Amino acid sequence: MIVFITGGAKNGKSSLAQDLAVALSNGGTHYYVATMIPSDDEDLERIRRHRDDRAGMGFETIECGKNILTCLDRADRNGSFLLDSATALLLNELFPDPTSCEMDVDAAYRCGDELVAFAKSVANIVIVSDYIYSDAERYDEVTETYRRCLATIDRKLAAVSDTVLEVASGNIIVHKGAFPA
Repeated sequence: MIVFITGGAKNGKSSLAQDLAVALSNGGTHYYVATMIPSDDEDLERIRRHRDDRAGMGFETIECGKNILTCLDRADRNGSFLLDSATALLLNELFPDPTSCEMDVDAAYRCGDELVAFAKSVANIVIVSDYIYSDAERYDEVTETYRRCLATIDRKLAAVSDTVLEVASGNIIVHKGAFPA
């Protein structure tokens, strides 16, 4: 089963995703695929919070900030996966040199295709992404490109997902399929 979860920051997406990934594992192996490559203290704090949140849940953590398909070499494809997040993975792929603002726009297409291939090659997966493209404000070209690329990836993921959920203000909205039991 492929479950795609989107929503705003700090709305409960990760907690919901953790619970769903554990439930989908039916007591079997479940992996947390961590995609964030920290660049500052705020990122490190976020990673710490996420580790604390999933402590005791039995996740095997796989750190994979780029080339997402490579993490399958370290996991049982029959397990249950939680990939958190498509947003961070895109950032890493789109900006291969974190000291530069030069973008590899083709990376967005590769990233989307690899995420779809990943999702289709495992028994169960929950993928988290941030809904960052709904406000009306116009940003600089780099940010707008990033937002467009993420929207493209999210549409690809939603298309192949069995269930698409949005978390908004702590409320869960089912856009496709049914809420996994």
